[in-house]
Amino acid sequence: MTLTVDEIHVADAPDAWARAGFTVDAAGEAAPCCRVGGVRIRMVGSNHGSGIVGWSLGGLPAGFSGELDGIATARSDDCGAVPSVASPAAPAEHANGVTAIDHVVLLSPDPDRTVAAMEAVGERPRRERRGELGGQPIRQIFFRFGEVIVEVVGAPVAAGDGPSTLWGITYVTADIDATAAFFGERTAPVKPAVQPGRRITTVRHRELDISVRTAMISARH
Repeated sequence: MTLTVDEIHVADAPDAWARAGFTVDAAGEAAPCCRVGGVRIRMVGSNHGSGIVGWSLGGLPAGFSGELDGIATARSDDCGAVPSVASPAAPAEHANGVTAIDHVVLLSPDPDRTVAAMEAVGERPRRERRGELGGQPIRQIFFRFGEVIVEVVGAPVAAGDGPSTLWGITYVTADIDATAAFFGERTAPVKPAVQPGRRITTVRHRELDISVRTAMISARH
């Protein structure tokens, strides 16, 4: 069975995401969330830390519990307090133009270990490339979890034995120029993306009181 990203848990307040143009649902029984494509982004508050602090995945093996390569990971069908997690979210409309999640970046101190952890729960990498980040060589290993690409990023050789972390989210936007205009000076200039024919901008997320590293990319054509 293919894994799916059903929820992403972020240590932020919902009003910050609302100011950033995301439509945020009322709390109800669980923390508030916004629905981006088929994924719920649930705001659990800054008392849980900073950035992305965990996720809920569908399709995990029956015996799985706890962590996936150090990342707090829940089985979607075990989330008794949130019975709707196991089903895909109904997409919401967002004032910032976001329509879906393109990919989630997972930073790993040991990419081979992370690949082995993914394979242990039934997922194999789709492709790999070499690149640079901040002038340093990196490996990028790509997995497909339902509609979301999980991009594992790490050094060419193991750089440590600590846990992996979910580092940031890149969203698909219907009109990249309109999205950049919505954020104004809180975005970098729009530029060509690595993916041919697409364009991308990064959001100065901390200026919006959002702790998750954020980028916006144009849709595939």
